[in-house]
Amino acid sequence: MKLSIKERHIAEIPILEVVAETLLNEPLPLILYYHGWRNNKELVLTQARRLAREGFRVVLPDAMHHGERRVTEISSIPTFTFWSSIQYNLAEYHVLVRYYEERELILDERIGVGGYSMGGITTAALMSQHDSIKVGTSIMGTPQPYRYYRYMKDHINARVPYGYPPEMDHLLSWIPHYDLSLQPEKLANRPLLIWHGTDDDRIPYEQAFDFYETIKTKSYGEQTVFLTGKNEGHLVTIPLMDEITTFFVEHL
Repeated sequence: MKLSIKERHIAEIPILEVVAETLLNEPLPLILYYHGWRNNKELVLTQARRLAREGFRVVLPDAMHHGERRVTEISSIPTFTFWSSIQYNLAEYHVLVRYYEERELILDERIGVGGYSMGGITTAALMSQHDSIKVGTSIMGTPQPYRYYRYMKDHINARVPYGYPPEMDHLLSWIPHYDLSLQPEKLANRPLLIWHGTDDDRIPYEQAFDFYETIKTKSYGEQTVFLTGKNEGHLVTIPLMDEITTFFVEHL
């Protein structure tokens, strides 16, 4: 199957759109797939190709401060640029979806989201706010961003001269509002795939696993699937990409 990979700028947001060439102008299920910290949209093309071969239209945005939008310097305040990048993802989601809605290119309102690492955090946060999202895959991210924020803050205070600016609690006060673990009922029994490696040294495995343990017997969490990468770190493998693709095929 020949794929079309087009570069676009939607309201100045750089994206790659990946879709089967023969289906380019047809309404299709839409998947927005988000890259990780200090990566770019091109680095999730392998995943996007797998999804597009299954009949999905896949949109890969560059997060703010990344890829085409990357600046030489990031904030000297630890994690500020990281959280800013996620915040932009959340704000720009509607813009991207609206673009394809206006062109009648989304089949039966079937919208999925997914992502790796920072993109996995974005995915869970979006599902806390948008019930129009039918399926999500959060890969080595966390559905507990507020807990992760506190984890990072403690880590910085213990290791960085001058510590973490106290103003950050106010500047990042939006995080709890997008924390799926603080409002898990908003999952509303939508299919969600969570994968995390036990040896992840960037985002603790326990945050994702604890969330799953809390919701797995609840009516709103029955379609949540948790996969453990035993002895695996912060890295996506080809078999995992296939698992992600299968999940979207089965549920979107």
